[in-house]
Amino acid sequence: MSDFEPGLCTVTFRKMPAARIVELAAEARLAAIEWAGDAHVPPGDTTAARTAARLSERNGLTTSYGSYVAPPTDDLSVFMGALETAIALRSSNIRIWPGTRQRDSKDYSAGERRAAADAIRDMGAEAARHDVTVSLEYHPQSLTDTTESACRLIEAIAHDNIYLYWQPRPGLALDQAIAEVARIGQHVSHVHVFAWDRDRNRFPLASAADYWRTILASLPASRWTGRRFAMLEFVANDDPATFVEDAATLEQILIG
Repeated sequence: MSDFEPGLCTVTFRKMPAARIVELAAEARLAAIEWAGDAHVPPGDTTAARTAARLSERNGLTTSYGSYVAPPTDDLSVFMGALETAIALRSSNIRIWPGTRQRDSKDYSAGERRAAADAIRDMGAEAARHDVTVSLEYHPQSLTDTTESACRLIEAIAHDNIYLYWQPRPGLALDQAIAEVARIGQHVSHVHVFAWDRDRNRFPLASAADYWRTILASLPASRWTGRRFAMLEFVANDDPATFVEDAATLEQILIG
């Protein structure tokens, strides 16, 4: 059995009201919700954050804050606004983007990489003062768009409150995915789960059940010590019924 629990990223249903998302998550027997900072809980909107926190807690859902803070483009003052929102959301984890969004890691100079690492380290230190962990998105066109770049970044940051997410690049072959998690698994907090092909076409998660079961079983021990969540992100046709089916598939994957 996996040590991951099932969750949902609310960006999956960007236009759906927060209350309906929570209803779906409860129906699907999920354990956690990652609230999107570019949709349901904008940074600085502590009213929306407190509302989402109440909805989540009433349904037994742990929360994470999916921010779009992107250091070093965004500095510590920007992060502080997102952190305040995460605290109002009663989240113990905040996700940020490493590096300028929509920029490949290969295009950074050594100095720019140092600036990013320094900024992320400062953010991690500030979050630690509020008992909030910081996790870096693992995503194309970021400083975690390759395993090598992600490893270099996390080593340069060298802060025990900074972790990595993991998700496959669209179309990533299973052997390559296993190689990636073998290298970065010790730093992984949570994962984003979906079934896409190289062209970003979406499919029912059942079509990738063996893929995900193998990857999760391949993850090495992590320095992360908290609860871990495998969070569904995007579903075919943005269909709530498909989401419920995918959540049932994810539950079976996690059972092993």
